[in-house]
Amino acid sequence: MNKLQETQPLFIKKEIIDNGVKLTFKVQASLDYFKGHFPDVSILAGVVQLDWAVNFAHEHLHLSSTVVRQVEVLKFKEIIHADQIVDLSLIRKSDHKFLFEYQSEKGVHASGRVLLEEKALEETALEEKALEESILEDSSLKETL
Repeated sequence: MNKLQETQPLFIKKEIIDNGVKLTFKVQASLDYFKGHFPDVSILAGVVQLDWAVNFAHEHLHLSSTVVRQVEVLKFKEIIHADQIVDLSLIRKSDHKFLFEYQSEKGVHASGRVLLEEKALEETALEEKALEESILEDSSLKETL
């Protein structure tokens, strides 16, 4: 199986909006996702749209995780074609929840609410606590010596 080489859209601009960002990009026909999907009419698969939303939300909204726990109110309304320019709005609701919407001059293409795993935060907190306890133990050992 070949590794995907070209997987990211061509960014045009980033705009800060209330509690989030709006990214504008071109979904260029050269993306690996269009190869064979479909030969006569290239369309961007919904799973790619969701993956981009999760990863761009993590990057631009500084979310705690990229591990999806649940996707709610997911709607695909309009196909995104090769070489189309789209806006992706990402709205942060909490450290582990965001809304997304793909939009263009054709209207809304897809939207949804994504809940991410909180486990990453919990694991980090537990690791920090264990480290603090270890440091305290080390310092109390030194005091007894």
